[in-house]
Formats: sequence, C-alpha cells, structure tokens
Amino acid sequence: MMKTFMAGLVVSTLALGTFAAIAATPEPAAMGETAKGKIWVDNNGMTLYSFDKDAAGKSNCNDKCAVEWPPLAAAADSKASGEWTIVTRDDGSLMWAYEGKPLYTFVDDKKAGDVTGDNVDGFHIVM
Repeated sequence: MMKTFMAGLVVSTLALGTFAAIAATPEPAAMGETAKGKIWVDNNGMTLYSFDKDAAGKSNCNDKCAVEWPPLAAAADSKASGEWTIVTRDDGSLMWAYEGKPLYTFVDDKKAGDVTGDNVDGFHIVM
C-alpha cells in the first residue's frame, strides 16, 4: 500500500509540475479596457495595433517604421496557438500576429490604455 501511495504522490507531483509550467507560459496579449472599448493590449497594458500595409503573416513595417511602431516581439521558443501566430520579420526577428495580422505598439503611447496611434499612418487598434 505504501508503494502505491508513493507512486501516486510522484505521479501527482510530476503532473502538477507540468501543469504549473504550462500555466506559467505567458500569453502574448490580453484584452484591455481603453477609451475606445475593449482592445488587445500587450502584457504591460500597452495598446496593440495592426498596419494596413501588412499582408497576412508578413510585416511591412521595418527600419524607421519599426522604431516608431515596435513589433510585439516573440521569443525564439514561442509557440503559435489558435489565432496567435508568429511572423518572421525581414531582419530575422520574430513577432506575434493575431488572425494573421502582425501586431505593434506605438512609441507615443506613454501609459497603459493610451490609444494615440489609432488611425495614424495606416495603423489601427486591434479589437
């Protein structure tokens, strides 16, 4: 009986450890409340934008554009899931896309919930 209890304890501990590791994986974004309603925001609460000149799965915001509109970076070990995909940029870096649309923040948004980049230079908030 003690062997069965110990085996169950080991299996439970391993399962709980695996669950904790999965649960600790951060999502690339969440829904946040802004003056324009519920929209996608990054993990710091900063508004996420899409760009009219992007193609599905392809970012066309590079160089100076990417300085003003920083891409929502994806780590090398990030995994696509559901509507969230990963785009390889022209410089080889990775970024997140939602429903095929690459996502960006805006340098002129100074605090969480700012939406100053909406409808600027072809960028729009993502709802």
